[in-house]
Amino acid sequence: MHHLKIIGAFLKISSQAELAYRVNFWIRLLHSLLNLVTGVLSLVVIFNQVEVIRGWDMPGALAILGVYLLLGALRSLFIGPSLESVAGMDGEIWTGTYDFTLLRPLDQQFLISFRHWRIFAFVDFTMALGVLIYAQILLDTQLSLAMVLSFTLMLLAAVTLLYAVLLAFSALVFWNPGFLFTWVINDLFQLARYPVGLYPGWLRLMLTWIIPVGLMTTIPAQALVGTLTPWMLVLTLAFTIGTFLLATWLFRQGLKKYASASS
Repeated sequence: MHHLKIIGAFLKISSQAELAYRVNFWIRLLHSLLNLVTGVLSLVVIFNQVEVIRGWDMPGALAILGVYLLLGALRSLFIGPSLESVAGMDGEIWTGTYDFTLLRPLDQQFLISFRHWRIFAFVDFTMALGVLIYAQILLDTQLSLAMVLSFTLMLLAAVTLLYAVLLAFSALVFWNPGFLFTWVINDLFQLARYPVGLYPGWLRLMLTWIIPVGLMTTIPAQALVGTLTPWMLVLTLAFTIGTFLLATWLFRQGLKKYASASS
């Protein structure tokens, strides 16, 4: 409960800062609409030529797009802003001012993960939910309790994976403050809007098990469509737990490498 109260305080402070510039809401809305329209139109163009690609039809691909937009919204909401304030351009590690964060009486990983929020990302979140609902309507299948539970579980795993990957890449900045490792994810994450099976074997392997952005969107969509196998569900959970633990360890090791501005 103590940590939830702290998150609430962070959210309140961030909301006050965001609402001071309300024109950002309209800019964010325009950006979100363009992102949604371009994503949907690309699928329309593709599936006007073919009905099925590697086992995915239009409703299934739309479900992947919905998961992709949902993860992007959550990244913009708190994961990205919080980690970028530490490891991004002019971040605290870059400038050597991480000392002030280290002095705060909170767990460092918790602090850098939930400190900053962008409430206008709720616009993206709402649109993503709309895409997922529409995809489910197009699927025209009765959702069973098992499908709902597996989708929820895989979506939570996807969010955890996204956080773990971004945390790991942020931790690498401790070793090389002059290189923005998280920018690598920005380009690769764009590939996650399409089924991972569409890509060549070497790229599919990388997007599934090395930098698993494809795994984050394809697996929850498979759960929603009803094609996710139990062994893949278990494997995804195990991989998610392992990635999270590895990212946490990497961050703890990176803290030991930090050199402050006064060092």
